[in-house]
This record gives sequence, structure tokens and C-alpha cells, in this order.
Amino acid sequence: MQFLKNNYRYQDLGLLILRVGIGIMFIVHGWPKITGGPETWAKVGGAMGTLSITQGATIWGFLAAFAEAGGGLLMILGLFFRPAMVLMFCTMLVAAYMHFVSGDGFGGYSHALEAAILFFSLFFIGPGRYSLDQSVFGTTPARRY
Repeated sequence: MQFLKNNYRYQDLGLLILRVGIGIMFIVHGWPKITGGPETWAKVGGAMGTLSITQGATIWGFLAAFAEAGGGLLMILGLFFRPAMVLMFCTMLVAAYMHFVSGDGFGGYSHALEAAILFFSLFFIGPGRYSLDQSVFGTTPARRY
């Protein structure tokens, strides 16, 4: 029954496993978009058209690819973690909205929406003890209300 007790001494290890696993998946998804070049970037950036932003598709596509691959790497390292989560959250919101508007159905937008919820949650949770943010910036004790 020890397994069922509310003992959270492994939460930092759990966050590390989550960061590494999800980070690898986003590098795997983002790397082909980065290396695909301007043609791929323009295609990916075309999703901004669903938000009525029709200029700069190539730039938007590169930024989305970088948010996935670069954000995945920063997620693994736990470096600049919260800014990376903001970028990844925004990228996944646009992706989810684009799939929703395209009529792809729940299966089309659910993955991006799930990822957006994950990144939004991790923004508040933080990277945990086993991160470069912890090593470089340290921690500030939580305020008690």
C-alpha cells in the first residue's frame, strides 16, 4: 500500500521523465519542418491564414518549426523553460485551431489541443529540480498566504 500514499518525493524525477519524453517527441516532429526549408516553412506558416494573417507565411512557418524543435530541446534541458512553454503553447493553439477550422474532426485537432494543455500546465509547474534553470537561476521560496 506504500505505492498509494500521497508521497511526492519523486515529483522532480517524474517531471524530468515527462520533459525528456515529450521534448524528444517534439524534436522528432519539428526537425523535419526546420530542415524542410522555405517551401515547408511556407506550408506550415499557411496555418496563420486561419487567423486572417496572410503575410509572412514562410517566417511564421519557420517560427513554428523552431518552437517545436527548439522548444523540445529547451524542454529536455529545462533551460528557459517557461518562455519555451509559451512558444510551444501558442504554436499548438494555432495548430489546433487550424485543424478545427479545416473540418478535420476531433481526431485532427485533439493532439495539438492536448499538447497545448500540457504546455500551459507545465508553464505553471516549472521544470523541476533536475533542470538547467534550477542550476543557473536557482529557486525562490514559495510565498505562503
